[in-house]
Amino acid sequence: MANTFITVKDFARAALPRLIDHLVFPNLIHKDYSDDFSVMKGDTIQVRKPIILEARDFDPSQGVSTQDITETSVDVTLDKIATVDVGIEALQGATNIDDLTRVFIDPAAAALAEKINRDGLQLYKDVYTSVGTAGTTPASLSVLASARKALNQNRAPVSGRAAVWDPEADAAFTALDAIVHAEKSGDTSALREGSIGRVMGMDNYMSQGVCRHTTGITAATGVKVSANVSAGSNTLSLTGTSLTGKLVKGDLIRIDGKDYAVTQDSASASSNAIANVKVTPALPAVSANTAVTLVASHTANLAFHPMAFAFVTRPLASPGGVESYVTHYNGVSLRVVRGYDMQHKREMLSMDVLYGFKTLYPELAVRVLG
Repeated sequence: MANTFITVKDFARAALPRLIDHLVFPNLIHKDYSDDFSVMKGDTIQVRKPIILEARDFDPSQGVSTQDITETSVDVTLDKIATVDVGIEALQGATNIDDLTRVFIDPAAAALAEKINRDGLQLYKDVYTSVGTAGTTPASLSVLASARKALNQNRAPVSGRAAVWDPEADAAFTALDAIVHAEKSGDTSALREGSIGRVMGMDNYMSQGVCRHTTGITAATGVKVSANVSAGSNTLSLTGTSLTGKLVKGDLIRIDGKDYAVTQDSASASSNAIANVKVTPALPAVSANTAVTLVASHTANLAFHPMAFAFVTRPLASPGGVESYVTHYNGVSLRVVRGYDMQHKREMLSMDVLYGFKTLYPELAVRVLG
């Protein structure tokens, strides 16, 4: 680089705030961070789940009844590294930190955030409550009301609720008067980039990372449960007059008006039947020949309480023999490394983030079909 006084420390400290500004989904959910440098990609760590307590009526004749506070943990695999790497020669024209911010730091932060958002929004596959219509873009306040109702019915805490929408839903919502004029309530959140506004008790945001779910079922007519299912089971078998393809993780099955999410890919249909389909939550007792609706491919917008999901990060260790710097802020850690690629005989500059996502309480989230 032309300006040798610009160090990797300068890069890191300039890039991390911009990265955090670009993050959408991770900033809306539970974060878990520590300064443990011994963690590497692929390591599994234990993360404590947020505690949920129940508020009860006080009965003077009975007195209070205490609740146990039991902390539980879940395993989270740090299986993702988002990285942006460039050759130093690409930055030779930049002579100061402002130039570098324009040609590298801002674009790199945006690219890292896009990948992290996209990876996190894949958690929709764990969410089994849904509202809306597959294939129809959410475009009215009634959809927001339905998402709110579903969260209420699932007893999600009221404070902190948020929703993340794809660009199509964003375009539809931002044309609604109730959202266009959201800033008149005195809340300036609607003026922030990426924010649609607070409506129906939810802070609404747009992200290009919202996922499109594609089912593996290619035909489905007359689908029904093929054998009795015992209460508490997470497995059922299906048959139909026309049933081809396979169920994939994240597919939704609807029985008696209640949705269940497929937790792993099934075998391909054979003779119009699919056996041993794994679903969540646990099923009630279901009789053979009960009708089943297989929800079609859809955009998986999400409405949720922060405790539904966790974003877990740990700092990457500084490699030996090269210039590097690791910085962290607000539950996110970023490493910048300047090194030499001997195979290709060139200097390299790299920015990367180690992280993992985990669904903690799927009942505190709603999939809004689009």
